[in-house]
Amino acid sequence: MPNARASRIITSAASLVLTATLLTAEGHPGRPTTASAQPSGSAAAVSRVLAISVDGLNPRAITRLGPARAPAFHRLMREGAWTFNARTAWGQTRTLPNHTGMLTGRRIDRQRGGHGVHFNRDRGRTVQRAAGHYVSSVYDVVHDRGGSTALYSGKTKFRFFERTWNTHGGPDRVGRNDGRAKIDDVNLIPNNNRLVQKLNADLVTSPRTFTFLHLSLPDSAGHRHGFMGPSYLKAVQETDRLLGTVLGTVDAQPALRDHLVVLLNADHGGDGSGHKDPTKLQNFRIPFMAWGAGVPAGRDLYSLNPTFRDPGSRRSGYRGRQPIRNGDLGNLVTAVLRLPAIPGSEFNNPQTLTIF
Repeated sequence: MPNARASRIITSAASLVLTATLLTAEGHPGRPTTASAQPSGSAAAVSRVLAISVDGLNPRAITRLGPARAPAFHRLMREGAWTFNARTAWGQTRTLPNHTGMLTGRRIDRQRGGHGVHFNRDRGRTVQRAAGHYVSSVYDVVHDRGGSTALYSGKTKFRFFERTWNTHGGPDRVGRNDGRAKIDDVNLIPNNNRLVQKLNADLVTSPRTFTFLHLSLPDSAGHRHGFMGPSYLKAVQETDRLLGTVLGTVDAQPALRDHLVVLLNADHGGDGSGHKDPTKLQNFRIPFMAWGAGVPAGRDLYSLNPTFRDPGSRRSGYRGRQPIRNGDLGNLVTAVLRLPAIPGSEFNNPQTLTIF
């Protein structure tokens, strides 16, 4: 994994080329170029994954802020593999449906094998109740094979996931009860600064095999003041600062620097007053980034994965060659950790999406 010293190997000329690429027209953010820096470590050395979901992250914000005001996001792009043209779940650009898809690898529609979470408020339910049967997740796969797991979220409604996979046979009385909690460590802290402080401390003292971090600042600012407005961009910039502290923690710990992969995406974008309309490009287009041990520098995820099709500005349903989606996350995690696919999953099953 590249550290600060490796980053300096990138020539100023290459940096100028990359910056020019990133600053293409905001209506269709630029595609990555190939940078010269090489990651340390290797795919075989990966033993931990940190997945980060930035709630409501429109990739145009990263372009507009640029490397000077969003250095951590641009570091992921310079030193890792990425695209600004991934997709949400079909038919929903809201938080709980898309995060459930990330963790389970399933579409939403329960009649077609989906997880059934079409709602966006917790209200004491579980994924099992929404689907009508037990739904496995990336937490099941990692934990049932001896790995450790954690959840950090800036929204307390993510207790929905703790209840789903830690309280089997809960209030809904649906699903199996094997008596084993799947999420070892749950931290629901609405203050993103304190949330990331807790994460950074835990990464040093007790890093988990799989950690999921949810950051809520852009979505909160977008709902209050409008997406892509000054307050929203300030929230993305603050999120970048927090992300930078996480990358700094990884840099400072050899066990993380050489053996951890960071995967970053979003549940939806947003523009203007909201993000509910799933037919709008600014709502369903999201970033997807990978950085860390063995990940090549400055690579386009679609170039690395020719079996996936860059959808351009299309919305893209579930027929034919697929775009990269946030729902691919769960089985990308299992693949990186050399574990089997999530039982019952659809997205990235078999595990063909690669970041190496």
